[in-house]
Amino acid sequence: MQKDTIYMTQPDVEQLNELFEVLKKQNSRDLGFIEPLRREIKRAKVLTPACISNDVVTMNSRVRLKDMATGEELVFQIVFPTNADLDKGKISVLAPIGTALLGYRVGDVVAWPVPGGKRHLKIEEMLYQPEAAGDFFQ
Repeated sequence: MQKDTIYMTQPDVEQLNELFEVLKKQNSRDLGFIEPLRREIKRAKVLTPACISNDVVTMNSRVRLKDMATGEELVFQIVFPTNADLDKGKISVLAPIGTALLGYRVGDVVAWPVPGGKRHLKIEEMLYQPEAAGDFFQ
């Protein structure tokens, strides 16, 4: 359910591009996850942190999601790979769901491929967004 426009902050885009360069130099196993995120960045409208709406999922945002098939509610925070900790609900931006959520807004339904089809999650609530909290460079 790809929307035409997603939104990202300039600092997030810069940090993600730096991450891509580091992963390339390290020949990381995460290299295969870069391309989907690059495609998302290319189609994103890039804004300053002060101009991003407080309902947009940015890096380090924490959101409450609803699985559209099961009704299950989940809470995830989108983080850089080194901070990922599934037990704490911290999902890497390079993970398919992390890439899928970045740039979307509360109320949007995001889809990503899983074995056997696609999973659809609705972004129900923004629990924390760094920009809305004034944490512009987290």
